[in-house]
Amino acid sequence: MTALPRGESPGADTAADPAAAEAADPGGTPAAEDVPAGTGDGAGAEGAPAVSEAEAEIAAQRELRERIEKRKAEKDGPIEAGGKLSGTAADLLAAVRAVENGQKPATAFYDSPAPAPARRTAPAPAPVRERAPEPAPAPRAASPESVAAVAAVLSAGGAPAALGRPAAALLGDRAAEILREDPWQLLALPGVGPEQADGFARALLGAACGPDDERRTAALTGWVLEHAALRGHTALDADQVREALAGRGVSDPAAAVRHAVAEGVVLVFQDGPEEQGEAEDAPEAEETAEAAAPGPVLLGLDRYALAEESLADGLARLVVGGDEDADWSAAAAAAPSPSAGELIRAAAAHGLVAHTGGEAARAEPAALIAAARGLGLRALGAAHSVDGRRRLAEDVGAPEAAVTLAGLLAGAEGPGRDEEGALALDLLVVLDAPQLDVETGAMLVESLADGVRLVLSGDPGVLGSAGAGQVFADVLAARACPRVVSRTPDAGPIGELVSGIGVGELNQVAAPGKEVVIVPVRDAGEAVHRTVQLVADSVPRALGVPSGDTQVITVGHGGAAGTRVLNEALKQRLNPGPGRFGGFDPGDRVAHVPAPGRTVPGVVVSADAEGLHLDCAGAPVVVPQERVADSVRHAWALSAHQAAGTRWPAAVVVLPGDAARGLSRPWVYTAFGRGERHLSVVHGVDQALPRAVAEVPAQERTTRLRGLLEASREAQEPPKE
Repeated sequence: MTALPRGESPGADTAADPAAAEAADPGGTPAAEDVPAGTGDGAGAEGAPAVSEAEAEIAAQRELRERIEKRKAEKDGPIEAGGKLSGTAADLLAAVRAVENGQKPATAFYDSPAPAPARRTAPAPAPVRERAPEPAPAPRAASPESVAAVAAVLSAGGAPAALGRPAAALLGDRAAEILREDPWQLLALPGVGPEQADGFARALLGAACGPDDERRTAALTGWVLEHAALRGHTALDADQVREALAGRGVSDPAAAVRHAVAEGVVLVFQDGPEEQGEAEDAPEAEETAEAAAPGPVLLGLDRYALAEESLADGLARLVVGGDEDADWSAAAAAAPSPSAGELIRAAAAHGLVAHTGGEAARAEPAALIAAARGLGLRALGAAHSVDGRRRLAEDVGAPEAAVTLAGLLAGAEGPGRDEEGALALDLLVVLDAPQLDVETGAMLVESLADGVRLVLSGDPGVLGSAGAGQVFADVLAARACPRVVSRTPDAGPIGELVSGIGVGELNQVAAPGKEVVIVPVRDAGEAVHRTVQLVADSVPRALGVPSGDTQVITVGHGGAAGTRVLNEALKQRLNPGPGRFGGFDPGDRVAHVPAPGRTVPGVVVSADAEGLHLDCAGAPVVVPQERVADSVRHAWALSAHQAAGTRWPAAVVVLPGDAARGLSRPWVYTAFGRGERHLSVVHGVDQALPRAVAEVPAQERTTRLRGLLEASREAQEPPKE
């Protein structure tokens, strides 16, 4: 039995569904640790050289979860969200409570009447922020004895012994015992699919296991939701989960879901409208009841449920904040554009503001930051990427006013935290907000004190976050705060082309300076050849853009013209070498992925006993030898998810014939917008490109945040007379 890379399944062709493969493997690498996507970057922290970036990320997530769970435990009615459940959802919740109290088995409750619905308690208008706990220690590495014991169990079950270290780190000192008792716990490891786990279980348990073994069905239920999270979902409709279980040979999916809920593997939700008061007129009451039908029954993992509820509470706290400590009128009047003035006025009057616009609109949050700093406020902008940080610093005119969001949350960048653990800020602007996943969003709002102004700014047309959730889209859809829509258009042929794509139109644009060039190709082999030719020769010669300033973007990592094939061809042409440092040579262009969903561009400098030495935008980074294979990849070619939030002087977008199924309007919008001066499109998909732009919108994500925000907003509105 062989473990597959993270995001791949046995027998699956990842090139057949590039969008799903990219979401499942946003970094283009297998993950060495089970690290939540989108968390802070521990790089650059001093005084703890033994703590890796991944360990720092895990510690930050553990701290967040402990903080959220503590706050939830202090509230009245810790499962209050279930008080409104009806039907199947109420049955599931009753089973959980009964099993926890030791009263009855879960299956005894499914013929009993549902509990009476109860109103959701609205969050307080401005809850007091509790003191943040001390930073959690980095997770302890698994002992050699534990790793050896796990490796022995794995070998006995026909699994690779190399999984011993990650299994011991994930399952703890009792990992070997846990795997012997429940072999399907192997599914918790990145890259392990149901087929491998089933084979491992059969080898250990023999005839004692079967497709309906409760250990198997519980693990499969969690695995289905984990893989849904890789596609951006924080929850799934219960019917979808049951269908997925049936496809994996479970004969009674409904019973399997009930068992998983009773065991605490998943949580159950049914968010819907608040119950209505009694109506005097019976027909009107019937119409109201029909209109107020509860929503679908959703199943979710506790980590995402806690993060979404914490994020909703935090945003509700911030939306009523915003200290009235300065006169912003002069700053708004002096703004460089009408849209910038509108944004300044909105931020002055509200604690939470959403701002939308394209690349040119990024100057508006920069103007807001500069205005706030001119008023003596502690104002900061956080971008998704190192390049975004650089561009923001140039727009603001103050390098210290721009950070990466990951660096800010990890404490490696920014002003640090006050004595209560909150970021020492009065105003925070988060750029590239569509890249904000729900766990990072929860960490962010937990780090902001009462009265801090938060502005979420971004382009709704780009690809969403690599991690689970759609924070920016949910905030906009819930109308949780004022929204400022920029009226600043993107200039030039590339801006005109991308603006048309945003509204579903793929237009021909005049490009007298060769700003946009279409290069038709017949097959993937020709696509690779023409791409190398463009990067190495045509673009530098015709436009004066060096090869190092040109970025190749393609649909997925696999396939005949995916990032792997393109990077191999580009290395042979641009920096040939034997790859003596784990496949890398000095001068190689690479992407460092310290955690899933985060891509840091860099160049290989050297290697020694410490590891692989990189230069990442002027910052030295050392990747330990054991993590190089999992967290470093060549990066002459990237996926669109990896490229989001970054721009280059020139971009070459490669669309071979097998990429057609992975195209969508957000993908094309994101990829085509990565070039500042020049865009070449290596075009081999014929009519699939205009069809994708016109007919294939963003993939819908199932989340609970929008409903939570809407409920919070409605609860804060004055009652209707």
